[in-house]
Amino acid sequence: MQEAKDEKLWRIAKKRAGFQRSLVSYFIVNALLWAIWFFTRSNYENKSQFPWPVWSMLGWGIGLFFQYLNAYGGNKYDLAEKEYDKLKNKSR
Repeated sequence: MQEAKDEKLWRIAKKRAGFQRSLVSYFIVNALLWAIWFFTRSNYENKSQFPWPVWSMLGWGIGLFFQYLNAYGGNKYDLAEKEYDKLKNKSR
């Protein structure tokens, strides 16, 4: 018989699992982009050309940061719920 899941914990677990999958994808894809840049830069006369994979890492990294905050940092609803619990306990 399968145990009933706590809906709130299940949502948090799904967010965290999604973040972890995104993080793995981030490292794999960006490692591939850096490898492409590294092995193709010899085609340029000036080898000091700016490494273009930085833009991918920066843009995707910003999105990943917000996904991390959503998965591990809580959200406004959680903060409101905590404040409500504090006020409720204080009024007793």
